[in-house]
Amino acid sequence: MYKHLLDYNDGEELEAIVLIKNSQLRHTQKGKLYLALSFGDASGEIRGNYWDATNQDAATYSSGTIVELDGKREEYQGQPQIKIYGLRVVGPEEGYDLNQFVKSAPEEISSMKDEINQYVFEILNPTWNRIVRYLLKKWDKRFFDYPAGKSNHHAVRGGLAYHTLSMLRDAKAIADNYSQVDRSLLYAGCILHDMGKVLELSGPVATQYTTEGNLIGHLVLIDEQIMLAARELNFDLESEDVLLLRHMVLSHHGKFEYGSPKLPALLEAELLHRIDDLDASLYAITNALQNTRPGNFTDNIMSQGGRRFYRPKNDEALTKFKKLE
Repeated sequence: MYKHLLDYNDGEELEAIVLIKNSQLRHTQKGKLYLALSFGDASGEIRGNYWDATNQDAATYSSGTIVELDGKREEYQGQPQIKIYGLRVVGPEEGYDLNQFVKSAPEEISSMKDEINQYVFEILNPTWNRIVRYLLKKWDKRFFDYPAGKSNHHAVRGGLAYHTLSMLRDAKAIADNYSQVDRSLLYAGCILHDMGKVLELSGPVATQYTTEGNLIGHLVLIDEQIMLAARELNFDLESEDVLLLRHMVLSHHGKFEYGSPKLPALLEAELLHRIDDLDASLYAITNALQNTRPGNFTDNIMSQGGRRFYRPKNDEALTKFKKLE
């Protein structure tokens, strides 16, 4: 009977059926090839290096391949990893489904859907409310199933909805404290800002960027969806309400160097950018800390400028927090 990846302790040998979530052929300092692998299953993700690799190994053990992994869990610089003894590709005749190896968001889809719909009721502007409801209905299945990223933040099944709901909760707290904020516009922006990822990404299993994602990107894709919805609902495409909503999604990356075609020019657009960045950063840092032993530093977190974060020896809040991956 196979155990899940994160059920093993340091020093324990393992035999598990896992998904190769990421595979990169690299060179050692001496010029030898190796595969930097990331293995995953429903319990989470852990990395390992396949030494003395060949180009054929890179083709065989590519991202999205199900393998039988033989090895031992170890610790390296405070981080868990697998010392690989051997890998075997698992064939389709063995009855494994890629969905078995996908980590899900830490909240139930049904409860997230109910809570997001409560925020929709608080969007009092009729134009924004109807466009949001139209697009939530149109992309319902994907929106509550897809991740928010390929490998960075919220890269789990249901991660897009989880990221959206977390942002809505932050937006509510800010709007409660600052009465000058247009709550309706901020909520609408939170719900729609990343919805283009239902077109940019391939789905929660072995996530890849689609052709649309690579050529256009989710900011422009959701702007197009807003325009299509407005036309279908017989709204004036040049009305201020439609323009404001489009500006919210087009500017939410905040800076040109982050891929934003426009800089935020509304109070609510600036807030949307900051809330988005806050939630993504907290997720990335928390995930790294949870995979680090107390008293050690995380690996370099690329989304945080390559910084490393320390996990205190006494970290009751983090220990009690539901596991992210």
